[in-house]
Amino acid sequence: MSTIEVFEKSLRDRGYDSVSGDLSASDVLDALESTLLIQKDYHRLFDALLIRVRVGLHLPVTKPTSLADVPADAEQAFRSAYMAAARKVGQHFLDDGRLADAWAYFRTIGEPEPVRRAIEAVQIPAEPDTAFDEILNLALYEGAHVVRGLEFLLKTHGTCNTITAMSQLMPQMTQDERRRAAAIMVKHLYTDLQYSLARDVTARGGSVPDGTSIAAMLLGGVSVFEGGNYHIDVSHLHATVGFARHLRHGDSELELARELAVYGGNLSSQLRYPADVPFDDYYTASLHFLNALAGHDTDQAFAYFVDRLRNEPDAPDQRLIAFVLIDLGQRIGRLEQALEIGGEHLSRLEDPSGFSFSTCCVEAGRTDLLEQNARRNDDVLGLVTSLLSK
Repeated sequence: MSTIEVFEKSLRDRGYDSVSGDLSASDVLDALESTLLIQKDYHRLFDALLIRVRVGLHLPVTKPTSLADVPADAEQAFRSAYMAAARKVGQHFLDDGRLADAWAYFRTIGEPEPVRRAIEAVQIPAEPDTAFDEILNLALYEGAHVVRGLEFLLKTHGTCNTITAMSQLMPQMTQDERRRAAAIMVKHLYTDLQYSLARDVTARGGSVPDGTSIAAMLLGGVSVFEGGNYHIDVSHLHATVGFARHLRHGDSELELARELAVYGGNLSSQLRYPADVPFDDYYTASLHFLNALAGHDTDQAFAYFVDRLRNEPDAPDQRLIAFVLIDLGQRIGRLEQALEIGGEHLSRLEDPSGFSFSTCCVEAGRTDLLEQNARRNDDVLGLVTSLLSK
C-alpha cells in the first residue's frame, strides 16, 4: 500500500469519505502523523510535527522547519516545539536502530547523550559488516562518541590505524575524551608489550610468572635489549607514551604508562623517535612528566622542566617549555610556582579556546603577575583584567 493510500485509509477510519471534503485540520494532521509512523518515514514526520505547530500559531505551513517567516513573538514557542519534535523523531530513529539518522536530530539540538548511550551499548561483532562500519564512522569521524569509536577501531582495525586516527582527532577532542582514549591505548599497548617481553625473557632462560609487570621483567636480570632488540612497534610505543600525558593524577593507567616510558628509555638510541622540546630526550622527559602526574618524585620531576627552561637560550623553545611547565603545574597543584618561573614567556598568549595566561593568573590568585606583565607589554586590556579580578 502506498503512503497516500495509507493516509486516505486513516482519514476514512476517522469518518471521512474523501480527502476533498470539509476536513478538520486536527484530523488531517493526526492521519498524517499516523501514516508516517506506520511507514517509518521519520524525516517527514519531523516536518509533520512542525506543520502542526505552525497551524497552532496561525503561520503558513510551507517550509515547515524554517524560522524565516516566524514572527518575533512566536519565535521562542516555535524553537521549543522544534526541539521537542527533533527529540521525538530522534528517539524513533534510535528505537529502530538507525543511529546515524538519530544523530542528525540530537546533534542539531545539542543533546548527544541519547546517541552516545546507544553507541556504548553496541557490541562489536565477530565479523564487522557495513552496518557496524557505519556506526564506527558515526562514533569516530562524526564525533558522536569518539572514545567508543576508538575502541571499535582498535578491536577491528588494529593498533596502527587507531593511533593514526587518534593523532588526527586529538585537536577536536575534549580533555576528558583525550584522557579516556589515552587510558585505552596505554592498557592495550602495555598488554601487548607485557606478553611479547615475557616470551623473550622466557626464551632467554628467565622465569616469568603470570601477571609479571614490565618493570619487574626489566629488573629480572635478563638482558633483553642487547643488539638493538625490541618487543613492540617502537612508533606505537612513542605515540602511546605521548598520549599518556593526557592522563590525570589517580588514573591507574599512569603506573602502566610509567613502565612503558622506562622500557622506551632502555631502547637503542636509533629506535627512539625525535620530538620537540622539552621532550627531545623523549622517554626521560616523558617519565618525569608522568612521575609528576602520578605523585612520584614530584619535586625532581617538576625541577626537570624548570631546569630545561632556565637553560634554554632559544626564545621559541622557551615558550614551548614554559607551556609544558605551566600545564604541568596546573595539573599537580603548582600553578603559582609555574607561572612565576615561566609566565613571562607566555604573557601574550590568549587563546579563547585554549591557553589563556590571564586565566591562569586569576586561577592562581596571582593578579599581580598579570598586572606586571600587562605593564611590561603595554597591554591595557590585561591591566584592566587584573584590576577587575582582584
